Amino acid sequence: IAPDGTLQNPEPATKNESWQQQMGLDDRKDVFFYMSDDDKYIPRAMLIDLEPRVVNKLAKQGTYRNLFNPENLFIAKDGGGAGNNWASGFRQGEEHAEQVLDMIDRESDNSDSLEGFVLTHSIAGGTGSGMGSYLLEALNDHFPKKIVQTYSVFPNWDQSQSDVVVQPYNSILTLKRLTLNADAVVVLDNTALNRIATDKLRIDNPSVDHLNSLVATIMAASTTTLRYPGFMNNDLIGILAQLIPTPRCHFLMSGYTPLVFEDAHASAGVRKTTVLDVMRRLTQPKNIMVSANTRDQGCYISMLNILQGNDINPKDIHKALQRIRERHNIPFIPWGPASIQVALARKSPYVDSRHKVSGFMLANHTSIAELFDRLLGQYDKIRSRNAFLDNYRKEPMFEDSLDEFDYARATVQNLVDEYRACERSDYASFIPGGHSTAPPTPTTVGTY
Repeated sequence: IAPDGTLQNPEPATKNESWQQQMGLDDRKDVFFYMSDDDKYIPRAMLIDLEPRVVNKLAKQGTYRNLFNPENLFIAKDGGGAGNNWASGFRQGEEHAEQVLDMIDRESDNSDSLEGFVLTHSIAGGTGSGMGSYLLEALNDHFPKKIVQTYSVFPNWDQSQSDVVVQPYNSILTLKRLTLNADAVVVLDNTALNRIATDKLRIDNPSVDHLNSLVATIMAASTTTLRYPGFMNNDLIGILAQLIPTPRCHFLMSGYTPLVFEDAHASAGVRKTTVLDVMRRLTQPKNIMVSANTRDQGCYISMLNILQGNDINPKDIHKALQRIRERHNIPFIPWGPASIQVALARKSPYVDSRHKVSGFMLANHTSIAELFDRLLGQYDKIRSRNAFLDNYRKEPMFEDSLDEFDYARATVQNLVDEYRACERSDYASFIPGGHSTAPPTPTTVGTY
């Protein structure tokens, strides 16, 4: 699909064979696009912001200005934004709820078989965190049986690199909604994204566009089996069900190899790709988009590898899994199966790649609690001094009290406790916000 929505190579490649058949490719464009009256593809996407700069740059000035449906663009009338204030974003989300939900209803009614929603946002500022939180609650209320998945960008943990001093407040308040109102959260850590761009891709000063390209790579890879379906993992619930055995532990980390940027140096130094090499690299902390120590701390709850390539032999996958199993270096939870799920996907003929095999990992790992612990530490530092709260007190939610902060902190602490409990064999007796009903048992970790 071209930037203006037209379909490339729509004509049959030969008289008796379509171009999809000739390339061995069966794609489902209707998952994320629908056809307009003038035979152009329009994304099933809504661009929502409280200030006009970013949406206008993308939908009115950029390469894709003719792609999006103008009815699916929402910018607040005053265009003032949320001022990095979660409470302001939440209030404005409530004020504009009718207009935004009408847009969502219109798009959902146009779907033949609506499975769920995908929300992409940041949790540190005002609009992505505040209005994003309101939308999460609204989607739960309006579509209680539909899946809500998010791609959530977490802030830089070195606050000297951030210009948002209240990011711990915004992040804690958003994390409560991500815990209670989302079915799956793909965590994208700004610190890890910067590290990968600098160390792996050798980009001296990564720009926002570079980091957005990394996020786009992850989003595209995670939806490959939906757009190029096979016998398994061809719907959202099929992918998520095997990754999230318990409902609250639904925060997923991702990895991708080999990464290639046009202006990066030699595709991160990867010269040869085999199935075994790719699967090994996917578990290395330096290739994971989260700043967590997956090698020395915690264990995997589940793992899904999506391998992309047009000539992958299933025997190579079996041999790779056997080699990885022999090394016993991937720890899994003691109360569940120690297995790596593998899905095969074909490569798009429109994505140029010099590599034969590329891989994407989506994993549920207990070390992600490190991020939440770090966030709680930053929150406690400024909350203990009641710093920077004046702008929050001006909003209706915090006029009478600041109890919402305490509720949000308790929710995040319970989440950390549950991830820690997952590492123990007595997890089945864990009580959120309480204590285990069974006596403590030593941690025994299954390895793959």
